[in-house]
Amino acid sequence: MQNFGAFISDYGVENHGIKNPGTVYWNLTTPMLYEQATRRNEAKIAHLGPLIVQTGSHTGRSPNDRFIVKEPSSEADIWWGKINQPFSQENFDYLYRKMLAYTQNRDIYVFDGFVGADPKYRMPIRIITEYAWHNLFARNMFIREFNPEKLRTHRPDFTVIDMPGLKAEPDQDGTNSQTFILVDFGRRLVLIGGTEYSGEIKKSIFTAMNYFMPKQGVMSMHCSANFGEDRDDVALFFGLSGTGKTTLSSDPNRMLIGDDEHGWSDDGVFNYEGGCYAKVINLDPKGEPEIFETTRKFGTILENVIMDTSNRRVNLDDGSLTENTRSSYPISHVSNAVRDGVAGHPNNVFFLTADAFGVLPPISRLTNAQAMYHFLSGYTAKVAGTERGITEPQPNFSTCFGAPFMPLRPGVYAELLGEKIRKHDAKVWLVNTGWTGGPHGVGRRMKLAYTRRMITAALNGELDDVPMLEEPFFGLQVPQHVPDVPDDILLSRNTWSDKDAYDAQASKLVGMFKANFKQFEDLVTEEIKAAGPR
Repeated sequence: MQNFGAFISDYGVENHGIKNPGTVYWNLTTPMLYEQATRRNEAKIAHLGPLIVQTGSHTGRSPNDRFIVKEPSSEADIWWGKINQPFSQENFDYLYRKMLAYTQNRDIYVFDGFVGADPKYRMPIRIITEYAWHNLFARNMFIREFNPEKLRTHRPDFTVIDMPGLKAEPDQDGTNSQTFILVDFGRRLVLIGGTEYSGEIKKSIFTAMNYFMPKQGVMSMHCSANFGEDRDDVALFFGLSGTGKTTLSSDPNRMLIGDDEHGWSDDGVFNYEGGCYAKVINLDPKGEPEIFETTRKFGTILENVIMDTSNRRVNLDDGSLTENTRSSYPISHVSNAVRDGVAGHPNNVFFLTADAFGVLPPISRLTNAQAMYHFLSGYTAKVAGTERGITEPQPNFSTCFGAPFMPLRPGVYAELLGEKIRKHDAKVWLVNTGWTGGPHGVGRRMKLAYTRRMITAALNGELDDVPMLEEPFFGLQVPQHVPDVPDDILLSRNTWSDKDAYDAQASKLVGMFKANFKQFEDLVTEEIKAAGPR
């Protein structure tokens, strides 16, 4: 074994069971990782400097291949089911031995850093990767340590070992396929194999924080966050992929705290990460200038983005590999981002949904009970063509707006959020960034400029004294007027030419909400149950 790098930890890879690897590259800088990735034909460099990579057959997460080890320290706490699938300790140990054998005589890369911007809750982590560009991804996404002495003495509390080239044998290993993401909270270790999609690294660490932080009284959230004139004017944006979480938090008039993962402690909000991971398909340089500029910078990784090999220019509109093209970049690439990643308590909380049924209003104010109902529901919609077999809009209910990454029971997160909303008197809004004038295929997507103006009005208090109308199907309070937004789009029914068709569609969506919420009815108060659709 040969160690290479200026920042080698005294806590070597042998402490993870890795013996006889090739060269271990420790905490390489971004240019050095570029050199490694291009030399090994893992990546190419595009015009202006971003690194272009492809992730093979896995262009997104593999939720059916993610398991949590059933072990004594965490077994009683886990929300077991289709999302948090149990995995035996015996099978984990067997795959772990296979992974350790796989690393022999193989070069590997180590990133030592942190997750959690607040020093009080910061967790030291280690990411060990087979690919140089995966290590650069970790360097982009997590919090870096620049002090050589602290890197020398770094000892991780949680470790991810990521070996895409190692494939499982389902019949022998107990997996569902050749791909596996195995989380062991007892050992504080994640094993990833059979997938080159780097997002599995990011979400594995997020899953760990979603397990450990609530035990310290911190609300762990799948949301973006920013603030206005001062750090006490904080807004949170909860939402699933495609709802606008990154886009709407990247507001040139506000300071970005982070685009995806945060904690809410007794002291305020803090970012978990040190970077952003944005979808870039059809990215509009005028509508999303901050994100667009990051695609033109050295240090950015562009996943599955098509590049013209003759001139090395990228085409962000080309989805021939996948619609889930991604950009990973350090938060320092965003000019209006705060480097320390901390701020005060939120005044406003936005639940984002992309309603492809065209039913929900573009903005509405929620009561505390409604907030809990919609947080547990975590609704958005999938549209035709996004997945094989989907020919019409389908509901996607993801509890807490992030069920695939929430290992604890939903009530843990809901109680924490409800408590903090009440304590800090935060206003909660439901924002539909989806369709208006009809469902997907008939209506049109809500204009980003309108959504931005509605959110700005809510943040500035412009809607505090505006008369509200009660939307009849969900009981939502909808403002009668928002400055610079046409009044007739605020109630979705008004935008449909066929009002009977709207009523039928709305009734259908109400039924879907009610069917989904049955799983929570024994866990919530009568007030929360009554806060659902009529």
